[in-house]
Amino acid sequence: MTGPLEGVRVLDVSTLFAGPLAATFLGDFGADVIKVEHPRRPDASRGHGPAKDGVNLWWKTLGRGKRTTTLDLSQAEGAALLLELARGADVLIENFRPGTLERWGLEPAQLHEANPALVIARVTAFGQSGPMARQPGFGSIAEAMSGFAAITGEPDGPPILPPFGLADGITALATAYACAIALRHAERTGEGQVIDMAIIEPILMLLGGQITAFDQLGLVQPRVGNRSVNNAPRNVYRTADGRWVAVSTSSQSVAERVMALVGRSDVIAEPWFASGRTRVEHVDELDAAVGGWIGERTLAEVVGEFGRVEAAIGVVDDISGVMANPQYASLGTILPIHDAELGEIRMQNVLFRMSATPGEVRHTGRRHGEDTDAVLAELGITPEQAWALRERGIV
Repeated sequence: MTGPLEGVRVLDVSTLFAGPLAATFLGDFGADVIKVEHPRRPDASRGHGPAKDGVNLWWKTLGRGKRTTTLDLSQAEGAALLLELARGADVLIENFRPGTLERWGLEPAQLHEANPALVIARVTAFGQSGPMARQPGFGSIAEAMSGFAAITGEPDGPPILPPFGLADGITALATAYACAIALRHAERTGEGQVIDMAIIEPILMLLGGQITAFDQLGLVQPRVGNRSVNNAPRNVYRTADGRWVAVSTSSQSVAERVMALVGRSDVIAEPWFASGRTRVEHVDELDAAVGGWIGERTLAEVVGEFGRVEAAIGVVDDISGVMANPQYASLGTILPIHDAELGEIRMQNVLFRMSATPGEVRHTGRRHGEDTDAVLAELGITPEQAWALRERGIV
């Protein structure tokens, strides 16, 4: 494979989701990613979620495109080997608690002494400084602290956490983006740098203008279920045959087409209908009209009529529906790929399509430590020396 990141070497020394997924994104576009795990305690993500015949399935996606090696960084020999790997690397991604790398003699100053151009991405729950910096934390804590959970759920119900790693995924995207910026800077100047990435921050940026609205107006966004505080109608509605659809009217023209379709053209001329903010004040009336119309028709009828008037609608699918969706099939979003342990499996393809430098999934996640000997050989370590390292528990 050749890609825009061909020749870039990434050391993935992180665990669980945000850091490793950032490395996956870089690997999808050509980076040589070396996944470094503890010899006796593999990345905990290998044990998350379902498995088939003892083979973890999420790891097949999270570990794709990576070479896997093992090092005990808490031992001096292991730390020294990582330092040697860092000399020939471009990016190092880690997510230990602040102070851990320093305790092992792998602080950024030491790494930059070995490789001044190295980009060091430090992914933690709360950042490298502040009163919470050394506390344990995960994506779920970020989803709570950021305000996301507070606005998610029904008005009379509890705050809701997402049933997947939302904050971790957003942080992974932000980390890959930050690494790309830092690599560009290093290419131009020869200067590496440290990226301080706190999982509590990227998700906060995606919550819109809530901080400014509170600062200027004292507004605190409430929980509104599937409705929106910015436009109406916007909700999920049930069809006559028991399916659910999502309707959104973020643009004025779509709102007008929806209300005309459901037989309520009369509201379009109302002064309050002229903006999403004022339509929200009449959300019960609008929801009743749209929900009533949809509830009298089958899914096929509803989708067909919305398509005819060019109004936005989406079928609420579970993963089985996603797998059968012709739009995803047309885009190539779901990738069939051979796996050495499971045969052909399917997973998400690379994030986007690029006309000149497309990405590629080179292989699925490999076994724990599968490439250790090859990686050590690149450092000039002989098979006999590698065996001795194993005997001492270094790899």
